[in-house]
Amino acid sequence: MTNIITVTEKASVQLKKIIDTAPSDTIGVLVGVDKTGCSGYAYKLDFAKKNEVNNLEFVQKNNVKVFIDPKATMFLIGSEMDYATDKLSSKFVFNNPNEKSTCGCGESFSV
Repeated sequence: MTNIITVTEKASVQLKKIIDTAPSDTIGVLVGVDKTGCSGYAYKLDFAKKNEVNNLEFVQKNNVKVFIDPKATMFLIGSEMDYATDKLSSKFVFNNPNEKSTCGCGESFSV
């Protein structure tokens, strides 16, 4: 089966930095989608704890595990998780072929 989501090199490096300073029971990052924002949905990242991610699908890049919230699977299929920086900000960016539109600020999307 093809991965639900792919993770770029830049994203995995940044995730590793975050996980290295996370609580000791953190084994990766959990990616989800919340119904929120002006366009309908927003991406959600959280620490993945050992006892909370049993049986969840995950992808691994450079020994960094990115777990997928099962409720978010249909929104994330074919997506790429990247990390972008510019003069004013740095953030994780999702290149998602399922997005039909995004809001003006880029914080939420619709499918």
